[in-house]
Amino acid sequence: MQKCLSQFKTGHGFLQIYTDFLIKVYLNEQVLQNYTLICVHPYLSVSPIISMKRYFSNKNFTAGFILSAVVVLVALISLAWTPYDSNRMNARSRLQAPSLVHPLGTDHYGRDMLSRVMVGAVNSIIVGLVTVAIGLSVGVILGLASAYYGKWVDECIMRFCDLLFGFPAVLSAILITSILGPSMVNAMLAIGIFYIPIFARLTRAVSISIWEREFIAAARACGVKEWAITWRHVLPNILSPLLVQGTIQFAVAVLAEAGLSYLGLGTQPPHASWGRMLNEAQTYMNLSPWIAIFPGCAIAWAVLGFNLLGDGLRDTLDPKMVRVR
Repeated sequence: MQKCLSQFKTGHGFLQIYTDFLIKVYLNEQVLQNYTLICVHPYLSVSPIISMKRYFSNKNFTAGFILSAVVVLVALISLAWTPYDSNRMNARSRLQAPSLVHPLGTDHYGRDMLSRVMVGAVNSIIVGLVTVAIGLSVGVILGLASAYYGKWVDECIMRFCDLLFGFPAVLSAILITSILGPSMVNAMLAIGIFYIPIFARLTRAVSISIWEREFIAAARACGVKEWAITWRHVLPNILSPLLVQGTIQFAVAVLAEAGLSYLGLGTQPPHASWGRMLNEAQTYMNLSPWIAIFPGCAIAWAVLGFNLLGDGLRDTLDPKMVRVR
């Protein structure tokens, strides 16, 4: 490393200025052996309070954070407590209107709607996390490989993504769950597979631009291996768009799982699912509309919250989206 630095510093004029600049950029990312340097990343040098104010100054982020936090809080509470057992039936309490005993009423089996909506939030969050994790993990690996190797590797990966994109999301999910059988696990697998090309294309596009940056050239000149550059330089610089995309796709996953459960291909009874609750409420819409209204409002609340959260993160993290005041 020191030999590399000394070779850079022997230049003259513009070459010396340029190479010194590349070295400084690279040193801001790494602490080289036998080279003492104290540096602080510009984002880390900002007070956490100031940083949080930067996020909450965005109206979309604030609204999305509040709506999403309510969904997560309800899901966490339901893990420890619900007013009633979400699967307990009571024939005497069938189709009761909202009251102090049952704040959201009961369904056609006498089950408490509030308890089932709370438990349904847990299933929705689990589906969102697992599906985004599947798409993110596989998609990022494919995208990084495509951007690094290029040529025929890039062509093969992108054509594979085009193949997955050729089938509509719902149709692909129906096909997979029809083959493997209806269940929440198979629904998560189906949605996660559809997310792979989305994250792969995003990772490839951002990584290609990162590989052309000056600090990557400096790292290569100092003898850093390609895999280390990918892990220590390229991957951290693509986390922001991946975080934004992951938040938005989380909302899509909640909606997709509700749709599959509504069709009978997702979460199976007696487990609570917002989509399944809508399906069961069809027959009793005229008698007891609340058994469809509350699950529908829960889906709209969660999807709107995570969508606004993703939009707020995009506006805050993307410098191109910052408005000049």
